[in-house]
Amino acid sequence: MVKTKAKEEIEKSPREKKLNFKSTWREVSRKQRGLMIAMIALLVMSVVFLIFSLTMLRPQNTVVIVGYGDVYGEIAGLSGGYRRDSWMNMLAFPALAVIFGVVHNFIALRVYRKYGRDAAMMVVVGTMVLIVGAVAVMLRLAGEW
Repeated sequence: MVKTKAKEEIEKSPREKKLNFKSTWREVSRKQRGLMIAMIALLVMSVVFLIFSLTMLRPQNTVVIVGYGDVYGEIAGLSGGYRRDSWMNMLAFPALAVIFGVVHNFIALRVYRKYGRDAAMMVVVGTMVLIVGAVAVMLRLAGEW
């Protein structure tokens, strides 16, 4: 069977529509300096959050405080609403740091390609707010705040 030129173009078109993160990053770094700086700041914040969360693991303790909730404390009759469990449950925070730093930057690049700079900036700023919130939760669980 001989393929026609039109069939070849139709077969190649889905491959060309595939998002190329490298070319998108080049475009962002050339044309959108503010977004690029925000994405780099997000990466730095997530690395700091990763280091902070790894230092707060405390694997030498068998039981650590892993959660807090006023409603939980009222229902269970516990003072303060702190929930204790294995330190392995705290591994969620380093995983969040990696997800926030790597995956959310890729999501921001995809949003930039699809919806533009403003939407991508909202994703990056929203993720930065999530990192600050996660640090606040960790400080609360550690009893530092």
